[in-house]
Amino acid sequence: MTAQLPFAGEINPMVVQFHPIVTLTDEQFYDFCQLNKNFRIERKATGEVIFMSPTGSETDQRNFDLIVQLGIWTKQDNTGVGFGSSGGFTLPNSAVRSPDAAWIKKARWEVIPPAQRKKFAPICPEFVIELRSESDGLKVLKSKMEEYIENGTLLGWLIDRVNRKVYIYRPNAAVEELNNPVMLSGEGILPGFVLELSPVW
Repeated sequence: MTAQLPFAGEINPMVVQFHPIVTLTDEQFYDFCQLNKNFRIERKATGEVIFMSPTGSETDQRNFDLIVQLGIWTKQDNTGVGFGSSGGFTLPNSAVRSPDAAWIKKARWEVIPPAQRKKFAPICPEFVIELRSESDGLKVLKSKMEEYIENGTLLGWLIDRVNRKVYIYRPNAAVEELNNPVMLSGEGILPGFVLELSPVW
């Protein structure tokens, strides 16, 4: 087994604990994020608030390419809605997470009241992608992927560009590790979707 190489600039995100002094409601947490738009902010299920710096331009360009590929398929398939890296979702365990790309079936999305859709919608996407940036710790991202699966995600891809590996997460299954794959299949969750990885690497 090959060793996992860290990024030269890998850093851990800053985690701030408010509880028990202050417990932010979902509404207050959303407002807090709007006041601090220069940060990528998430919330753990235990209430800690996570501050992450914006990704570098190159990583964002690669992320844009994978979102475009997912977006084209989503428009053609027309059974779900796609999301980029700026949107947040309130998971069943109360964590608020922002995957780099996500997809949700229209039937599930449309039952959420419009007022809740405007904020961090209370739903876990069926499909998520996390793209490792120069500053992302692999262990942190693997933990997030496990959390998505535990909260209802049916298929998740963790794309590790520096090691040219992809980790595929599914419910009730061992994580599948692929070395330098050329493409990824959406399987039965996103039938017909194929992500070409050459632009992402």
